[in-house]
Amino acid sequence: MIPDAHRRASDLLDGVPVPMLAVDDRARTIAANPAAVALFGGGDLLNRPFVTILRHPAVVAALDWVLDPDRHPAPVPDPSLPASAKGGVRLNAVIGADGRDIAAEITVARLPSPLGKGATIAVLDRSAAEEAEQMRRDFVANVSHELKTPLTAMIGFIETLRGPARDDAKARDRFLDIMEREAARMNRLVSDLLSLSRVQAEERRRPGGQVDLPLLLRGVLATMDHAAQTAGVTAEVRGLDGSQMVPGDPDQLVQVFQNLIENALKYGGSGGYLGVTMRRIDHEPQLRGPAWAVEIRDRGEGIEGMHLPRLTERFYRVDTHRSRAQGGTGLGLAIVKHIVNRHRGRLRIDSSKGQGSAFTVILPESASRG
Repeated sequence: MIPDAHRRASDLLDGVPVPMLAVDDRARTIAANPAAVALFGGGDLLNRPFVTILRHPAVVAALDWVLDPDRHPAPVPDPSLPASAKGGVRLNAVIGADGRDIAAEITVARLPSPLGKGATIAVLDRSAAEEAEQMRRDFVANVSHELKTPLTAMIGFIETLRGPARDDAKARDRFLDIMEREAARMNRLVSDLLSLSRVQAEERRRPGGQVDLPLLLRGVLATMDHAAQTAGVTAEVRGLDGSQMVPGDPDQLVQVFQNLIENALKYGGSGGYLGVTMRRIDHEPQLRGPAWAVEIRDRGEGIEGMHLPRLTERFYRVDTHRSRAQGGTGLGLAIVKHIVNRHRGRLRIDSSKGQGSAFTVILPESASRG
């Protein structure tokens, strides 16, 4: 292929948004767009055998057939993908690139005839879509499990009440108490699922109102006072005097702080202490300006470091049995994370085993920040 054709092939590929390579009839690279250079590790990709760039056997076999269909067998079409243009191949493959494994949809097609004999190889990264689909499957499986377990127990109790325990008043009362608790837990789960769905739907829209943050926190503490006394927890409050307006959705921020304080009472109440501190940060680097931090601290058992990165995942629990016994749904911190994200804030979690836990919500002071 003449150099002018190489240049025209390069110009053609530069206008393509996905990683794309062109090879000549000897399967040597004659063009690579910037996306391909970034994907395959940079450096000079030109005039190299294609197999030194992408070694996947199925992709190499497809390229061999496109370049010389008389000497190489046609690849078996992938039924999950639409057919490619005549003389081309479309396939799914997991390839190694950019230092990771990528689930990709790869299209190998003939070069346009004015550019000579050769082929183009386009790589569409499907990793994000695959991860999203896996998250969806995991979410459905988790919801199904969370609902099926209490439903199975309730069905068993109903069968028992209709049979052996029909005339056993003591057993009937005990079973009805358990069924009431399980029904309440399922109701909380459905409520949290609806709440999570609403929060995620609004996450890209910043709150348009203003919230008096100290006043809101004082209100939340007042509603949680009975729970704190019941748990034998003494609350220490700092920085909640006066008034400070910040951008926010009051209902969602109440939900955030109620959840965090409730968790501190449930899982950190053994330390007998709840600390709620509000302070100003003159410059929060990630929010690019001044911010207000609200720290919820306890002196309970604490959380091992390996769990901290996953605490805000949906249905992730450090202690599954204890969480369910406490009435937790496994969605509270996920809801907190999405609400804080909507407010363009940050959630910081500090904890270690035996040292208690601190959950800090950092909110921008003004809507122009964060």
